[in-house]
Amino acid sequence: MPIISQTNCPQNDCKYGVLQLNTANMPAKESTVLCKTPTPGKKGTRIAEWKYDCIKRAILKAIPKNRTGIAFKELLKRVEKSLTTEQRNTLGSTTWYTVTVKLDMEVRGELERIADVSPQRIRRV
Repeated sequence: MPIISQTNCPQNDCKYGVLQLNTANMPAKESTVLCKTPTPGKKGTRIAEWKYDCIKRAILKAIPKNRTGIAFKELLKRVEKSLTTEQRNTLGSTTWYTVTVKLDMEVRGELERIADVSPQRIRRV
């Protein structure tokens, strides 16, 4: 919890006391990643960098290095299974983060959806 203290301004600068925020006890600002989406006109979403890295590693581990790729539902299951209980509890909705990071990886050209296949399949590029 930050500590707020009242101090006096130097003479001639102002005649009222000012509040100063002591940030010594506050955590450093978390690094984030802007996750883009392939949907035209839709803004990206910022997520914590550690969450992005955790899910990206799980996605890459889950998707085989072949041209047939993996079904989307299977990807969700494998990502969930590859995370520790602590990671799942800390992340929140693993499905939401998996979809968000997957879409960003598609925009960056790291993954692609296999065209004209239903249900959706994803492969590495």
